[in-house]
Amino acid sequence: MYETYGSPPEHPAAPAPEPHPAPAASRAPGAEQRPDAVRKAPDLPALPGPRAVPDPQALPSPHSLPAPGSPPAPHSPPELRDPPPAVPDLPPWPYPPRRTLRHRVRHHAFWRSRTVRASALVVLLALSGLVLLALVREQTGTRGFLVGLGLAVFPVPLLLSAFRWLDRVEPGPWRNLVFAFTWGSCAAALIAITANSFAVHWIAVATADPDSADTLGATVVAPVVEECAKAAAILLIFLFRRKHFTGIVDGIVIAGFTATGFAFTENILYLGNAFGEDQSFGGPGLGAVTAGTFFVRVIMSPFAHPLFTVLTGIGFGLVALVPARRGRRRAWVRIRRVVLPLLGLLLAMGMHALWNGSASFGPLAFYGVYGLFMVPTFAFLTWLAIWTRQRELRMIGAELPAYAAAGWLDPAEPLALSSMHARSLAQGHAARTHGPGAARAVAEYEEAATALAFLRYRARRGTATRQAAAEFTAGERELLHRLWERKRIAGPALVYAAQVTGRIRMLPPPYHPAYAAAYNPYRNY
Repeated sequence: MYETYGSPPEHPAAPAPEPHPAPAASRAPGAEQRPDAVRKAPDLPALPGPRAVPDPQALPSPHSLPAPGSPPAPHSPPELRDPPPAVPDLPPWPYPPRRTLRHRVRHHAFWRSRTVRASALVVLLALSGLVLLALVREQTGTRGFLVGLGLAVFPVPLLLSAFRWLDRVEPGPWRNLVFAFTWGSCAAALIAITANSFAVHWIAVATADPDSADTLGATVVAPVVEECAKAAAILLIFLFRRKHFTGIVDGIVIAGFTATGFAFTENILYLGNAFGEDQSFGGPGLGAVTAGTFFVRVIMSPFAHPLFTVLTGIGFGLVALVPARRGRRRAWVRIRRVVLPLLGLLLAMGMHALWNGSASFGPLAFYGVYGLFMVPTFAFLTWLAIWTRQRELRMIGAELPAYAAAGWLDPAEPLALSSMHARSLAQGHAARTHGPGAARAVAEYEEAATALAFLRYRARRGTATRQAAAEFTAGERELLHRLWERKRIAGPALVYAAQVTGRIRMLPPPYHPAYAAAYNPYRNY
């Protein structure tokens, strides 16, 4: 079945052209030719891979791209009077694309260098982390800081693993996730501590009531400041890494990493202060205050901050799904792109204020808010995240059959690629059959097929960025080339996984008269 993805088939060579005194390469570029002097190059044997480049604006079907190894259409060489032009043929897979002069000039400025920007961002986050470390250590003490650090790290791996599992269908770059976590744990936490302290002090001086200042600071000031500081990371990735921010799942994952980092730093501060209170009472180790704080913040509500910020991430994710419109609907699209993130941010602030305010109204109010609002909201958002993930898998199963019909994929491959369990089975089968390198090839094949399905889906719906829409043809050809390179190993493994998981049925062997006459014990009845 997969022998066609080897070397191209043999074809008869084109007839030798007759000599001509004036070669085509000697003419000046752009010079007009007479109609009777038009020269045609001989038809060459077909190369594996697509021979026709579709128009990205028309978004053609992949049927226009023949699969590797397909035989060329029959042709009859025309009568040649001139030798072929002295111009070398283009390679069948021209990757990577050449950089234009405009591209070089645009990146020539020093401050526009990607390395300079990344270095400045790393320095900024490192400085904010050092300042934050000094502030937290000043408030908790060295022992309190170490105790808080050791206790606050418990929920972090669990939360990060959950968000990373959610992002397995179309994993985003790890750099975005590292930036989100670092921003939440360093920059956002520093902004929150500084702004909250200043606001509470100003309210206490203005009202001469420190208790009311603490209540207002926790209920009004902290939700606004903290959610805005965390939302800044989502906004930065949405603006500067737009091609990696394509839907609700991306918004949830980035918001979750940011909020997990913020909660980690905040838990260090709260647990360190609780340990300091226990030490002030003369206790030898962890006392009741530290244990109670650990139970409420780490055991009972480790998802509180991720829950709030995920609402903002969903707002940005919905914006990424809004298709581009022209004409009268363009204004409505712009309104939605502004309203949806703001609505998500307001919901996050409201949930945060309700959660912080419940602690000020007694234990009954706290448990009531926890049971009536926090747990149902957490359950609903968990269901929404899983449903969106399954929707992405169904989309892969709906987009890839077009490429299977064109011959690029086996008909069973879209069925296997739309199941994470089947993907894992395919990698395991390749590792057992051909070794660890084959498993990596299958993983790369699955990644390229997923990217191809998302590329076609977004271009067809009009939700792709301008740059992605303009580079649709080149992106599709490059992904098809990556599939073609790994087809020999990944194709049989995915077909095997589809059969094992029951996503395709094994048909019975066809009926044969000789077989029935020789082995059917009921042939005489």
